[in-house]
Amino acid sequence: MTRLLKSLHDYAVAYTLLVLLGFICLVFSAWALLMYPLLPRRRGIAAGRFGIMAGFRAYAWLLHASGAYKLDLTAVDALRDGPPLILAPNHPSLIDALLILSRHPNLACVMKAELLDNLFLGAGSRLARYIPADPPRQLIREAVADLQEGGVLLLFPEGTRTTREPVNPLKGSIALISRQAQVPVQVAIIETDSPYLGKGWPLWRRPQLPITCRIRLGRRFDPPQDVEAFMAALDREYSQQLRGSLQSEWLTADEGTRLDGYSR
Repeated sequence: MTRLLKSLHDYAVAYTLLVLLGFICLVFSAWALLMYPLLPRRRGIAAGRFGIMAGFRAYAWLLHASGAYKLDLTAVDALRDGPPLILAPNHPSLIDALLILSRHPNLACVMKAELLDNLFLGAGSRLARYIPADPPRQLIREAVADLQEGGVLLLFPEGTRTTREPVNPLKGSIALISRQAQVPVQVAIIETDSPYLGKGWPLWRRPQLPITCRIRLGRRFDPPQDVEAFMAALDREYSQQLRGSLQSEWLTADEGTRLDGYSR
């Protein structure tokens, strides 16, 4: 009976939170849709990015207050008011970007191009001038331009959520952007003890709560001279930083075990 009640509680909390996230995104999208043609570009960017931070910070507070998540995100705060750079986290979960965006008011997020037409995310992303990941030349051009205007670029070098330990193969676009913009790459390490919302996790599947998620900063790399050497060094940094991390055990489990529910 205790296990059944715990399962029902976790279902109720997890999906109430997802509904609330959808509501927050829809409300902001409606506002952003109205503001996009009215605000000049720079004011639109500032309003869009600050609004996204505020909305996602409210949601992160709900995650914590509900007891669903144990969060430690404050490492990102150290980047506020700092120089332009590329923030490069690993990517274990669907909500990684949300959590990072909740801590910084001037992040340009690189995202899948189809999300710019998404009902929940599209209008706000366009107002904030987020950058589509494809085509690659456009990504590099727009990312460099944003960095030269003083922003911080949030770019997941794996390009998709992690499916193997420690990280998936890294995309070389991060080195090209860093070299052309002449800005450093700041590694961020996201650790979580649950495969919830990882690659292949269905939205309807119940997680085991609470979930621990913490972010810390790793090495900061100077703009590369040698792209191949830079990418190899970046891969080594993730390997070293993630050795023995919270997700090490569930990432090494087979997919069936992960999706059937991970016992902690």
